[in-house]
Amino acid sequence: MLSSTRSYVIRTSQLLRASVLLHSHIHFTTTTHRTMGKNNKKKSNIIPAETYLRLPPLADASLADQPIIDTHTHLVSTFSTYRSKYKNGTLYTIHDFVREMYHNRNVRAIVDVWCEAPVLMVWKELADSALTAEDREQKWGGIDYWFVMGVHPHDAKSYNNAVEASILEAMAHPRCVGWGEMGLDYHYDNSPRAIQQEVFIRQLNHAVRLGKPLTIHTREAEADTERILMEHVPVDHKIHIHCFTDSPEFAQRLLQHFCNLYIGITGVITYSTNLNTSDIVSQMAMSDGGPRILLETDAPFMVPSNLYNSIPEIKGSRLPLCHTAMIPWVAEYTAGKAGHPWSGADIMKRANENAKTVYGVQ
Repeated sequence: MLSSTRSYVIRTSQLLRASVLLHSHIHFTTTTHRTMGKNNKKKSNIIPAETYLRLPPLADASLADQPIIDTHTHLVSTFSTYRSKYKNGTLYTIHDFVREMYHNRNVRAIVDVWCEAPVLMVWKELADSALTAEDREQKWGGIDYWFVMGVHPHDAKSYNNAVEASILEAMAHPRCVGWGEMGLDYHYDNSPRAIQQEVFIRQLNHAVRLGKPLTIHTREAEADTERILMEHVPVDHKIHIHCFTDSPEFAQRLLQHFCNLYIGITGVITYSTNLNTSDIVSQMAMSDGGPRILLETDAPFMVPSNLYNSIPEIKGSRLPLCHTAMIPWVAEYTAGKAGHPWSGADIMKRANENAKTVYGVQ
């Protein structure tokens, strides 16, 4: 979503320089505007030490044995948030962050999301750094880096021919696995609704023509999202409804109409202010085919709240960012909502199979 709120606004002039992200001698800053409000628990202003971001071992060995595939993360925002919150942090580039933070966490693959307008042209250097197996081993610690690109509904008002041309260029990159995130967001209305719809349709038409999987953002726009998808997308097209928080009835209608549509589950499922996601997981688990889900973090947003049970030392404070290695806690909580016989390991295995179906990532 770049969460639903575009909570972290990164200075574009700096991000346009690849050296900011990939070379340690360049420094940069971020501006934060946290307004999401999906977890209303009071938080301490004390930021836990960086070491807690590396997370404790998982108590469930079967869960730890399952490889992690994060189908939706924002690496640029995650890394820039890390640098802004930990001024004396020990990691100086995105590659450092991925190699060190995910070391021994069984992270197999990530799908990075670029959804700004104008397009941040640093995407290409990051994607190019994952072209060869040797580069992925040396720079990414053996993790497969993939990406999707589109324009978020918040930025729909800035969509134009130049932005579209940049996205179309990215679609041809060997590490690109989809178009998005795109869609409708009527909660914040950062772009006029008519423009959101126009830009959504324009992107869908290109993605369908190219046969690219769709990464969809929809929030409080059920009727228009449903209508537009059903009018412009074939029933067998591959669709990822990212970070789903709308009504279970809406989800069921989409699942019934589109045979290759999957529901994205993030740490927001663990929040007491969100019951919809748990409800649709329970319903899917009782269906003949089981849950059609994908696991994602939407990092740096939405740290799963059940993670804090594993880190009692920081009780009363909150980690300032989410990251891919937190996926097992999302899976564990999701399994609890799916009910018997689903375990956290089962949920991760099923989600990984679905990631292969949708994005070809495995």
